[in-house]
Formats: sequence, C-alpha cells, structure tokens
Amino acid sequence: MRLSELAEYAKNKYGIREEHKWADFPGFSVLTDPFSGKWAALLMQKWDQETGEITERCDIKCGRQTLSEYDLPYLTESYRMRGQKWIGVRMDENTDAELIFSLFDRAVRSGEQRGYTISLGAAADRKETVFGTVPIRRGPGVKTAPDPDMPDMIRDMIRLYEYGDGSFHQKCKNFYLQGMFMKDYEDDYPFPGQFSMYFPTYHDLNHRQLRGYFSWRKDVRHGVFRAIPTSAAYIYIFELINGIGVSSAEESVRKLGEFEAGFIDSGIGAQDMKKNIRRWMLDLSVVHALPAESAVRNADPAMIRRDMDIAVLKEPEKHSDAEVCAALALFAGAKTENSPVVKQFGGRGLHLFAEVWRSLFRHYGNREGDIFTLCFGARQRYPWHPLSNAVYFDRGKKQENTVYVLNACRRYLCRDGRWTEECYDSLQFDQKKMRAIWHETDRILRKYLKTGHYLKAKAEEAWVSPYTEAAVQADIRAQEEAARPKITIDLSGLSKIREDAIVTRDSLLTEADLDMDESVQFSAGEKSLPAEKSLPAEDARTEIGQEEQPAAPETVPAAAVLLSGIRPDPVYIRILQSLLAGVYPNNIIREEHILPSVAADAVNEAFFDDFGDSIVECDGDRLMLVEDYIEDVRELLEEMTNG
Repeated sequence: MRLSELAEYAKNKYGIREEHKWADFPGFSVLTDPFSGKWAALLMQKWDQETGEITERCDIKCGRQTLSEYDLPYLTESYRMRGQKWIGVRMDENTDAELIFSLFDRAVRSGEQRGYTISLGAAADRKETVFGTVPIRRGPGVKTAPDPDMPDMIRDMIRLYEYGDGSFHQKCKNFYLQGMFMKDYEDDYPFPGQFSMYFPTYHDLNHRQLRGYFSWRKDVRHGVFRAIPTSAAYIYIFELINGIGVSSAEESVRKLGEFEAGFIDSGIGAQDMKKNIRRWMLDLSVVHALPAESAVRNADPAMIRRDMDIAVLKEPEKHSDAEVCAALALFAGAKTENSPVVKQFGGRGLHLFAEVWRSLFRHYGNREGDIFTLCFGARQRYPWHPLSNAVYFDRGKKQENTVYVLNACRRYLCRDGRWTEECYDSLQFDQKKMRAIWHETDRILRKYLKTGHYLKAKAEEAWVSPYTEAAVQADIRAQEEAARPKITIDLSGLSKIREDAIVTRDSLLTEADLDMDESVQFSAGEKSLPAEKSLPAEDARTEIGQEEQPAAPETVPAAAVLLSGIRPDPVYIRILQSLLAGVYPNNIIREEHILPSVAADAVNEAFFDDFGDSIVECDGDRLMLVEDYIEDVRELLEEMTNG
C-alpha cells in the first residue's frame, strides 16, 4: 500500500485534500478533518540513503489501543505525533489497505466529537459490518409494497443485488452485474432531488433517481449532455471503465474522452472530474495494451509535460535551445521570460542558457553520478494499482507478463499479475541544485550582456561558473566570426574572363609584338610566367592565398613579453598608444575587424599580471583608459619600446 492510496481514499470519501504545510519538508503532508479542523493523519515520505528507496510512513489518530487489537508488524508506535491517540503505520506491499482505511475512518469519526460503538473481532475475521451512531439510510431494495411508478426492469435489477460480505469487492461485483443487466435500458424521467456519494453505484439511488439516471444516460449516448449531480455522472464513468455499454477498451477510452469534452469542458460538469478521468483513461490504455501514442494524449497533461521536460534534459543534444531552456527553468522554479537575458536577446539568450546545461551534461559529475542523476536521481519502481480508486470489478482474467513503455521516462511492468510503475519521482529531485544552475547562469549572462538588474553572486553556486564562462567565451568567438566581412569569389566565370582577356590582348598587339619569341607569350592554357618574369617569393605566397602576417609596429619589439608570459598583440599596443595620445582608435578597430568589447577584454587579460586590474573600459562602443592607470601604462609601453 502507498500513501497516495490513503490520500485518494480520504479525498473520495470525505472530501479531505492532502495539505503540504511545510516548504522545507516536501515529503510531509497532513489529512485534516474539514469539519473539526483536527488532524486525522500525518503522511511522511523519506529517501533512505542505505537502501536507495523511498520509505513511506504515516501516523493515524485512531487510538493507541489499536496496537493491542491488531498484532501486525506494520502497526507501530507513532513516528512523529505524541499522545495516546496516535499510532504509526509502515506503508509497504504487506500493509492491508482495507484495514488502514477503516483506521482512518475511526480517526475521522473521533474528530466529530460524538459517541460511537465499535465491535472488533480477530484480525483475520473483519468481514462483519459495524455501525456507529450515524443514521442508516434505507436502501431502495427495502420495500413493504410494490411501487406502481417502478418499471419492472429496475425492480428486477434491484433484486440482483447481493449483500454478501459487504466488502468493496462485493460492491463492485454487484455494480457490474446490475450494469450489464441494464446496459440497454432507456427511460424518460427527470432526475429528482440531490445526490452525493463517494464511490456511487446503482444501489445508492432510489428507484426514481434510477429512472432519472437512465434517462440522462440515454441522452449522453446520443451526444446530448445535460446537468446531473456529479456523483450520478460518475456512475456513467464507472460503466465505461467496466465495459458496460461498449464493445472494447478502445471504445471505453474514446467515450471517456467524449464525456470529458461534452460534460466537463463545456462547463456543465465539475472540473475536479477531469483528473480522475485522465487517470482512468491511462489505466485502461496500459492494462489493455492500447497504443502508447493515444495513451500519452489521454493521460494527465501535467504528468506528461513533466516527463517530456525530464527527457529533454536527459538528451539535451537532441532538442532545441528553447526546449532545453524551458525545461531547465521549469525544474528551477523560474520563468524564462523573466530573465532580461532572454527578454532582451531572444534566441541568443536561450542558446546561452541551453549551452550551459549541455556543457554540464557533458562534463560535470562525481562519484554519485552525472549532472542529470544528481538533479533527478535514478528511475524508481513502485507498486501500481490500476483503477484502484474507481468502482471496478476485476473479473479475474490473468494478466500476461508485459512491459508497457509510455514514454522515455515512464513505463509499466506486469509480473505474475502484479503491476509496477517505473518513473522519476519528484521526491528525489534536487531543486536546490537546479535553482543554483539557473541563478548563477543568469547572473553571469546578465553581466556579460550588460542587461542591467544584476544579481548577487552566491559562494555555494560557484561550481556552475566555469561552465557558464565557457558558454560566454564560445559566444564571443561566434560574435567575432559573425563580425568579420565575408568575401565570396565566384570562380565559375574565371575561364570566360581569361578567354576574353586573351582576345583583348591580341587585338592590341602590333606586328613587332607578334614577332617576339614564343617564350614570352601567353597561350590560352598557360598558368605560369617565363622564368625571367617570375614573381618574387613574397608575392608568390600572396598569389596562392596565404595570409600575410601583420608586421609588428616599430615601436614595439617582437620579443616583448609581459609578466604574465604573454606576448602582447601589436594591434592592442597600437590601440593603447592611440588612447594615450588622446586619439580614439576607430580606424584600427575598423581595419582589424574587432569589437571594442573584445579588444578591452583582450588588453585587460594580457596586462592583468602587470597591473592586477582592468586598464581599459568599454562603454557601449567606445574604449577608454582607466584614469588611475594612464601614467603606469605610458611608462610600461616606454620600457617595452626601449627594450
């Protein structure tokens, strides 16, 4: 048994919603009686470092005497709560769900502050139904005289009900047998009064309400949706889950989708029904091995979205910058549009964020695993009980061993009739680490792109900095490459140009020129000059496309080396000399095709060991010397010039 089953039971039977009250303890939650305001149960989930599994425990307010009434290994002293009213329950595959539900019922009734009597037998004999002071409503089967307003079909259906052991399984069996008997029945009668019931069945309706329900169902089957109490609408959903009125599981899933659209999305039914319908559509798809593509469409969108984002971060190279950035922001609890990096720079900002995660994914890790495992843990396996929170009659058909892959992050396995679910559990997510990745990346990128609204550095996030800086350096190189002028030479017309040149040359030759020795003439196929006319070696290098190396300025020795061991680029020396002379080096920057910000970073890096600080600042597109270092720069350049 899992804690989620207890939470679902409390919600369905009493309308109690699980409350997460402590942000620092996400694995702790409480179930509170909505009428008395008192806690009925404390639910606890914790990661066990030794076993590598999630342990689930709960404290239930059903009285300490319960421990003497039931000698069971999973019932213990309370784990967290104090006092004689609390016991502890260890949740595992051996825990009896029906017993825990009954103990929770006792906890809720104890909070109502009214007397009740409970008769308990041996633990193995718990089929006897015990009633308290709550009034017992007479069922529709208890009649002293026939009602002329009751159709024979409904009277016969009521007679089919067997009380049996009063268990939930018996209730589901009765529902299935009565539903198959009435699967084609139609009526024309308005639904009378109100109706509210957890896990509703036909047996919970009086005969007039039954007539109203079957009239409403007739219209629904013809695509006409009208208002009806939510509990009555659930009876129709339970019919589809049990295959009543449909020919296959595919038709059940399709009609559940139609009901969601026509009854809930149209505004007639309660939105709370949608989550249950989506869960049951997925359960049916898995159990009956329907195509995974349709199961993904029909499952809970929030669950599928989370799985998709985990898959994106698991294989970031296969996904776009926007997808990686959005997934990173989701698990960091951030929004991409709130960062000025994305707001001001669009796709470039998305790319930088995505590249940081890709770099971490390729290079970061320790003994505990790579960055993905450190953030999301390993895929865990849990017991899975399909359709367990619905009125569903399992007709005992043996399920074959199977593996059902829903998506890259979630699959279901059946072995010897027992189902398990494999997925990434949110309890293992390290959101603190994800927040650190986002915050430090955002901080450095804001500073690099000069977006304003700068963030404060945090020492515990320094491990992210090298990967963000690497993305910044890659972006700088990309910007430099994009700023260089692109020269394209079309060689397709070269032959035609050469032929036209020969014709033009021949038309200009005189007779004396024509009598010259053939050795000094060009022919149409020649590609070299006569030996006495050959180009100088330096020109020849230029001719074949080799770049000329820029000559160092005469004022700067080629061997000049700074304390850092760096030989300064002559271009940057010229820039410094221009700034010292009070002349902005616009021509140098334009001729060399460099960005002012890049020039400033290169100069500051080269001279950092000599000055221990930046000596050049870049304000927009303008460079300027830091006033405090002007004379020091002048002296250093003179020393370098004078050798």
